[in-house]
Amino acid sequence: MQNDDLILRADIDGVTVLTLNAPKSINALSEAMLRALSDTFDEIAEDRSVKAVILRTGGNHFCAGHNLKEMSARRADADGGFQYFQDLFATCSAMMLRVVRLPQPVIAEVKGIATAAGCQLVASCDLAVAADNATFATSGVNIGLFCSTPMVALSRNVPRKLAMEMLLLGEFLPAARVAEMGLVNRVVPLAELEAASTEMAWIIADKSPSAVKIGKRAYYEQLEMPLEEAYAFAGRTMAENMMAKDAEAGIGAFTRKEPMPEWTGE
Repeated sequence: MQNDDLILRADIDGVTVLTLNAPKSINALSEAMLRALSDTFDEIAEDRSVKAVILRTGGNHFCAGHNLKEMSARRADADGGFQYFQDLFATCSAMMLRVVRLPQPVIAEVKGIATAAGCQLVASCDLAVAADNATFATSGVNIGLFCSTPMVALSRNVPRKLAMEMLLLGEFLPAARVAEMGLVNRVVPLAELEAASTEMAWIIADKSPSAVKIGKRAYYEQLEMPLEEAYAFAGRTMAENMMAKDAEAGIGAFTRKEPMPEWTGE
């Protein structure tokens, strides 16, 4: 299957919908899928017409994580597959970082199962809407492979003991429970899933692209800083944001009680 077949892209009114199109493998993050996602995110990062991204999946499930059959075949390598495994996890991590560093917010639209690296993908997205039939797990521990790379994203989304509960028990948790933990924003009936994620994307697309871009970047950068340093960084960021044409126009319209202007993204 070619990259173009693995990821289906649709652009509507500033919102890009990406559909992982490998339902037979439960949209597993194979080498080809990782390349397709990475290439597509690189394209979107340079596309100023895109204001928000929805990550959708074909079939009945979100993503089963890495392709274990593909991985196991490399045990025949001279080193037992060690170098391949290192390269694969590095490639996957780089793709996840693309999601975080993308200028546009990414909304995960989750149905069915999201397990291991599939759960990592949800955690890496900026927002997540789940169907009431969705279940989440970092279940590698059940087959002797601790979900160490999914742990990185998971531990930055939910409290420590809840992250360890998922990582150590490997249980599948329902969407409602995962929402309580903070891994997803909203849970809706399956029939309303696409409408819910689309509405969220349109709300974002209606904001100033420059403000959203500045804010998303600053959010992730300040998370890794000590409190005092984070405040200093955020203050500089807001000052820089004040210099944007969108900020000047928007604040002016608000103070004059006028309708918001057409955003330029500048």
